Amino acid sequence: MLASWPLGGCGGVLDPQGPVGAAEKLILLNSLGIMLAIVVPTILATLGVAWWFRASNRRAVYRPDWEYSGRIELVVWAIPAMTVLLLGGIGWAGSHLLDPAKALASSAAPLEVDVVALDWKWLFIYPEQGVASVNRLVAPVGRPISLRLTSATVMDSFFVPQLGTQIYAMPGMTTRLNLQADRLGRFPGLSAMFSGDGFSRMSFVFDALPDAQFQAWAAAAKAQGPALDAAGYQALARPSQGVAPTTYSAVAPGLFDALARTQTPPPPAGAAVAMPTAMEP
Repeated sequence: MLASWPLGGCGGVLDPQGPVGAAEKLILLNSLGIMLAIVVPTILATLGVAWWFRASNRRAVYRPDWEYSGRIELVVWAIPAMTVLLLGGIGWAGSHLLDPAKALASSAAPLEVDVVALDWKWLFIYPEQGVASVNRLVAPVGRPISLRLTSATVMDSFFVPQLGTQIYAMPGMTTRLNLQADRLGRFPGLSAMFSGDGFSRMSFVFDALPDAQFQAWAAAAKAQGPALDAAGYQALARPSQGVAPTTYSAVAPGLFDALARTQTPPPPAGAAVAMPTAMEP
């Protein structure tokens, strides 16, 4: 099942395929090493105390009135304190270095992709290419991807375990995420938050292709398939599960902004988008 992918060493967060995923894996391993510095001695001390104070050990001294040792107190409190400080430092540094909205360092311009969570599928809009896809995110390998995310239904969570950073898609709001795939391949993506009956089948694939193949895919999508206009969106927005990947040759102007701000279907292609004066809750 898709829900088990993030926990697996193969195809999950421990098998990163991009800079963000690799940095998050390093944080996990560093945190594990720091925590083992207190867990392992505690386990050994527990076993040692149990062995020393066993009933058959005549050398063990029973001291019912002993209640304090400054040295023991120093050790008992210093080690956890240092552990917390180190873990906090890693978390603080990582939260700044891996800020989802922070652009990735690269000589290539990022690919802009708008992401909309629907019941129960993912819509990916490519503003520069003028096309859209459902349940399939395609991007050039080695090129940063700048994602804008929202939800046209309930709160959801976007996650490609091998690329890193799970982030929420929320109705009436826009969140941002920057990712990059450093290797060619197909990576599973999923909804990481319960969102109703079709949650378990709300999955997609991330295809990292050479730039020439990505351009060919975009051109093929542009040349064929239906347009994602008002009628097309109404049909797509109906709750459905296990939707096969498909593409749209055109997208209604302002579709993403209309969904992010008003949560209503877009106007027909070519019509102006009416923007609300205030964001709805």
